[in-house]
Formats: sequence, structure tokens, C-alpha cells
Amino acid sequence: MTMAAAMQSRTAEAPARSKASRIAHVDIVTDLGAAEAVWRAFEEPGHLFTPYQRFDLLSPWQRLVGEREGARPFIVIGRDADHTPLMLLPLSLRQSRGVRTACFMGGKHTTFNMGLWNAECAAQATATDIEVLLAPLREHVDVLVLTQQPLRWHGQENPFAALPRQSAINGCPQLVMEPGGPPASRISNSFRRRLKSKEKKLQALAGYRYHLATSDADVTRLLDWFFRVKPVRMAEQKLPNVFAEPGVEQFVRSACLAPRGEGRVIDIHALECDDEVIAIFAGVADGERFSMMFNTYTMSEHARYSPGLILMRYIIDRYGERGYRSLDLGIGSDDYKRMFCKDDEDIFDSFVPLTSRGKLAAMAMSSLSHGKRLVKQNQMLFDLARRLRQAFG
Repeated sequence: MTMAAAMQSRTAEAPARSKASRIAHVDIVTDLGAAEAVWRAFEEPGHLFTPYQRFDLLSPWQRLVGEREGARPFIVIGRDADHTPLMLLPLSLRQSRGVRTACFMGGKHTTFNMGLWNAECAAQATATDIEVLLAPLREHVDVLVLTQQPLRWHGQENPFAALPRQSAINGCPQLVMEPGGPPASRISNSFRRRLKSKEKKLQALAGYRYHLATSDADVTRLLDWFFRVKPVRMAEQKLPNVFAEPGVEQFVRSACLAPRGEGRVIDIHALECDDEVIAIFAGVADGERFSMMFNTYTMSEHARYSPGLILMRYIIDRYGERGYRSLDLGIGSDDYKRMFCKDDEDIFDSFVPLTSRGKLAAMAMSSLSHGKRLVKQNQMLFDLARRLRQAFG
């Protein structure tokens, strides 16, 4: 595909009001390669974005998973009058029942979704800027489904908070850390003592260690183990195995092997001994926050010593000692997450109709999402829904 075919440029035209907008041009790019250089430039310092929107994470997702699901790249780049890129929106476009829907790339595998912004532009962005940015999309999209967006990132408000919004279906517990704070400010001394007494049993194992996978061989070996054990764990919990869906394993392997500074696009932390892998946690980091993506632990008798919690303590201390300000264990309020994460991230969804056809779709999606959130918040309804799913699933 040529650059010309992959990119459509629109001069943003909104009568009178556009004069107040810094966004003067909007490019729609339908080819990952054509967007790569601009996208990677947004990952440099001076920009606002979450590590889930890195090119080396979303590009393999789009190629290996999104494409198989019928999603096409739909990358929106807003530029100023000098054509300097101000923001990039990494979306994919789907069509179902005659409705064209644009969603963030990444599907079920991204905890947070956001555009990538010039930080100064993000701080000054207005509702008019957003309106000007979205206006040219109407030719291609009926409804924008912008889910799991953080209200703030690194203390700066998400510009898309100006859109109509509702609370996301699931919350995300987080641990707020004080840079340079004592270990007890992250995990209480009493909880540490409990974990240390459990760990004594594991410390007796030959070659017992915690480490961050750095070599390709280590990453590959740990992922081989994960893809053997995780399906068994999920079957035990009567949960669908999202990692078995077409292209997902290849996507995960690609992002875990992609280099990023001293680490990887997805970092893998592990507890091991000479005889076996005991537990792994994999997630994304950006110098201020660590966000967990997937994990599992051994099927052996060593599982009884809470290796996942012990590994979590190592990870929290590792990032805390490096001056990180926060950490999360992914979407959902599982009991083990609450042991570490006492705060809650504000996450919102926006269903934005761009055409008359999109209005009905947006209303239906918004209502469905609201209903699911109510069920999640009501334990009796949640248990009933789970029993019904198991009975008929």
C-alpha cells in the first residue's frame, strides 16, 4: 500500500470555533507502517501516553489478533497549522450489522486505553479541539467505542475526559507509592512477616530466586511454561482461555521479546528454583507506573505457599526502590489485588455517536455497559450471572 493510499488528510473545518483549536489538520492512516515513524516519536519524552499504547505492543496485536477478528487499522493523527503532530489515536475499525465501530487497538489485552499526546497540547486541550479532531471521522465511523480510559495519567487529565462518559464496567485497584518511602509504606510490616514465613519453605529449594527475565532465552522459556500451565489454571476456575484465541500467543510472545530500553515492551518477573518455574507476573512499565497484564503459578505442591503473593512483594519493592509512583494488578477487584492495592483508579468509557446510525448503537452499548457494571457491583446478581454462565456456557 502506498503512503498516499494509506493516509487521508483532512483540513479540520469547524466554522468559527476552529479558530480556537490548535488542531488544523487531521490525518487518517489505515496502514501501520505509514504511521510507525510518527507513532514512535510520540513515545519519546515530552508526551502523554500509557505503556499499553506503545507501537511494539499494539502493532503485533493488530497484525496477529485484530486482523483475524476483522478489525482494520484506523489511526487518527491531529496536527497543528505547521503540520506538527499533536496527538495520535490508535484505533481499529470494525463493521457489524451495518454499523462501523472504531475502538482502541488491543482488545481484551490492554488495561488502559488513551491517545498519545504532545504533553503541552494535552494540558491545554479543549472540548473544541476534541470536536475538531473527531469531525472528519464521520465519513468512516458511525460510533466511537472508547473504553477503559484513565481519567488521569501521571497526574495529568486525559483530554478525552471532555467527552460524554460513564464509569467503566470494572474498576482497577491501584497502589499509590511514595517515591523514596520506607518499605512499610508500600506493604505493612505484618503482611511482610506473613509472606516471609511462607517464603522460608520455598527458600529451601535449590536455586530459588526472583528475577526479571532479560535474555530472549529466558523470556521464551518462561512463556513456554506459561502457555502450558495457564490453560489448566483457567479450566480449574471455569474461565474462558483468552490466550487460546487465534493469534494471541504469537502477539504476547512478540511484545515480550520486543526490546525497550533495559527491559522489554512486556516485562516478565519470575520466581524459580532449579527444578521448576514457581510463578510469573508480566506487565508494562514506564518509569512511573507498573501495570500487570498476566500471571500464573505452579501446579506443584509449592503452590500452597502463596508464591504469587511473594512474587508480588518482590515486584512492588523493585519498582518502589526505583522511584515509581504507582502500581496496579489489572482490571477487576480480586481479593489478592486488594491485599496490595488500597486505592482505585478512575476509569471511564465513552460511546460517541458520529452519525444518526451510530446514535442507536451508542445508546445500546452505553445501556449494556451500565447494566453489566450494576451486576458487577451487586454480589447476588454477580453470583447468579456466573452460575447461569456456567450452566449454559
